[in-house]
Parts: sequence; C-alpha cells; structure tokens
Amino acid sequence: MAFVDFQNDVAAKDVALAKKEGFVSVEHLKRYTTLGMATDQGKLSNVPGLAILAKLRGLSIPETGVTMFRPPWSPVALGAFAGHHRGKDFRPARLTPTHALAEELGAVFVEAGPWLRAAYFPRAGEKDWRESVEREVSTVRSSVGIIDVSTFGKIELQGPDVGVLLDRVYINSFSTLPVGKARYGVMLREDGFVMDDGTTARLSEDRWIMTTTTANAAKVSQHLEFCLQALWPELDVRMASVSEQWAQIAVAGPRARGLVAQIVDEAAVVSNEALPFMGALETSVLGGVKARLFRLSFSGELGYEIAVPAHHGEALARALLKTGAEWDVAFYGLEALAVMRIEKGHVSGPELNGQTTAADLGFGRMASTKKDYIGAVMARRPALLDPQRQGFVGFRPLDRRQVLRAGAHVLEKGAAATTENDLGYLTSTTISPMLGHSIGLGFVKGGASRIGEILRAWDGLRGTDIEVEICPPVFIDPEGARLRG
Repeated sequence: MAFVDFQNDVAAKDVALAKKEGFVSVEHLKRYTTLGMATDQGKLSNVPGLAILAKLRGLSIPETGVTMFRPPWSPVALGAFAGHHRGKDFRPARLTPTHALAEELGAVFVEAGPWLRAAYFPRAGEKDWRESVEREVSTVRSSVGIIDVSTFGKIELQGPDVGVLLDRVYINSFSTLPVGKARYGVMLREDGFVMDDGTTARLSEDRWIMTTTTANAAKVSQHLEFCLQALWPELDVRMASVSEQWAQIAVAGPRARGLVAQIVDEAAVVSNEALPFMGALETSVLGGVKARLFRLSFSGELGYEIAVPAHHGEALARALLKTGAEWDVAFYGLEALAVMRIEKGHVSGPELNGQTTAADLGFGRMASTKKDYIGAVMARRPALLDPQRQGFVGFRPLDRRQVLRAGAHVLEKGAAATTENDLGYLTSTTISPMLGHSIGLGFVKGGASRIGEILRAWDGLRGTDIEVEICPPVFIDPEGARLRG
C-alpha cells in the first residue's frame, strides 16, 4: 500500500484503477479518487498522482496534463492569515456617534462589550475619578445631564403579528400596549432563567422598536430570528437590527424637560400631558431632523431619550450641551450611570448574569398567568419557586464609614465563612453621593422576607467583614415621584 494523498487516503493502486476504468483525464482522475481535494487543493498530492498516471499511460506529465490549483501557490505562514487580527486589532472597538465630542471633553474611556464608551469626564481641579463621578451624579440629580446610550440594541419590528410575537418572548403582555407607549419587558431563556430585559415602544399600529442591553443585542436579535424562522414561521413579522442606524442620547434631571423643549421643533411634545412617563412618539429636532422621543429613565430622574439618525448624533449632543450651558449641564459617563442605577435599584449586567429568574429579581408579579411564553413552564420548576432561593435586595453597612465591595458573600453573624453557610452575595456596590455612604445590591436567601435583618458581607479576597442591614433595593425616590415629574 503506497499512499499518494494522506488526507483522503488515496493510494497508488487507486490511480491505477482509475486508469483501468477509463478516467484518464486529470480532472476526472481527481474527482474519481478524491486525489488532492483536501486542504492542499491539489498542490501537493496531485503531483505524484499525476506522475503515476503519466507513467501508466506512457506519457510525460506535461502531455498527461495537470489539474487546476487553488491559491496559495506556495506555503503561507499561519501568522500571515491572522494578519493584523491580534492585540487591540483582534476585536476592533466600535465607537459611539459622540466619540469625537467625548474626546474633546477629555473623557476617560472603557470597553463596554464591543464598544468604547466614556466612563467619566474629569474637570480641572478634580483629584480622582470618584470626585468627577460624584459631580456628574450630583449635576444630574439637581439639574440636568446627558449621556450617549446609542450602544443599546435596537430592533425594529413591523407587521400585524408583532404583538403576538412579543407576548411569546416576554413574560408580560405587549399586544395590548397602546400606540405611543413603551413598556419594560423581561425575556427568558427556554430553561426559565432571564436572558435579557429592555423597553419596547409601539410607534404605530404595526411598527415597534425594541431596545436590549448592550451586551445582549446580537443574542436577542438571533433569538427573535430563530423564533420567527423556526418556531412560528406563520407570524407576519419583519424585523431588522437598527442599532447602528440610530444615535440615542438620554437627557435626565429636574431640568430635562426644559432642555429637551429647546431642542425639539415643537416644544409642546415634551409636556407631561403629551408625553407622560413611558410615552413614545415620533417628532423632529434641530430644525427638521427626524427623531424619536421616549420618556424613559434609567437614572431614576425625569428623563427622555432622543433617537436621531446616527450621523446627526454628534450634532444633537453638541446642541444639548450648548443649550444646557446655563444650567451647567453635565455630559456623564458609565460610572455615574452605574451609581444612579444602583441608587434607584435597577438591575443590570451583574444581576442579569444568566443564573437569575424573574422571581429572583423581584419581577414575579410581571409574569402573566393568562398566556404562554418562552421559559414559562421551566420557570415554574419547584426549585425555582422555592421561597428560600436567593432574592434581590439592597445592603447598607451599619457603620456608614465602611465601604461595601461587589463579590462579598453574605453570612449570618458569627457564622464561619464556609460554602454551607453562604446566604448570598453582593453584585453591585457604590458610594452614593446622595446618601453619603456605601450601598449595595445583591441576592440573599429568602430575599425580601429578610429585610431589616443584620447580616455580614464577608470578602475573603479583600479581607473585609462588614455588618450590613438588608433593605429594599430602591434607595432613592422609592415612590417614583421624580420619574413622573
């Protein structure tokens, strides 16, 4: 047995058999024996194979002929195929529509998923990042601030059956959502655990716009495509990811309405009557630029999100900064946004970690009992309904001078730091500029039933052991008066 092609196990006798069978054309020989049809694409094994055929036919190789070869014609190093795809170039950073403006303002950037986003905007005289972040938070809480939220996933859905689709992928109902309103929704995986959350607005009878978290934008889009193509192909729905087509700027703070009113072409659209909390409408800004206006807030303050075509994003941000200069408007970054969402008790990536259910996060009452949806059956497994599962709560240190750290484990007072005694963990922590001390969000066995108890936040990595009070996760404006102002 003399092998000619080691990848396809073609032997010399196979070439001889091909000749006997009449496959004397070199291209026929190749296809009959699979000679040279592996990764070498004929440049290696075909040469001895054709030599054998030539000898059997009593001809020279040029007279016998040669097969067509595919490039590369000569060996190429694997590193050449990789090219520049290494280091920072392995995954090029995606830039937001306001990136150049953020650079002008001296932003410090951080990677957020595939995006490069502004973390905070230091000003002269500020000694560290925390001072900058506290200024940004205080400005938003007392006046007005803006942030680029273009990185949120945006999926446009059209068709008469969009409401049906949304009812099947969200735990709560959407088919009854009126035109001009938005609703917060939670989406489960098939195993009953939370996959993503976000708001979906109904712009007209058959047009909707869904937002997803930055990290899960592609995953949710893929999930919806699977639902439409494989699960319910009969639904009349067309969808497209439009994340890159729209820039979106959030405006938040007590003066947000006054600022937005000077940017939109019709100031009346931002009134509380025309656009109440969770409202959505199409309008224009900056003298004719088409826009979508949403009354939403992740910061816990009176807030709006203005979406414009991506190439108008920087112009919109500059106009907001110029117009809001009289109120010392702040362009704030991810750090300030994180502080405010923790103060407000909003869940985000650390809580939506693939291991939590809607009930764990406090969204159990959102789940409809009148319809079916993806993950509904598995979410009702006894272990996922156990009242002693770890539920979402807030944490305050008893000694307000102590600083909580994300990752700390929750233990009973006096309990040894062992896995058997572990009651939960802190997912997100910050020092609240509004409260003047450290606060945290996380999970503890029994969830809300333990509010008021004194436990410990033990952090073996950093060597801290802090007594904490379990409290509701909403630290600022629990009634929501600021949102609806």
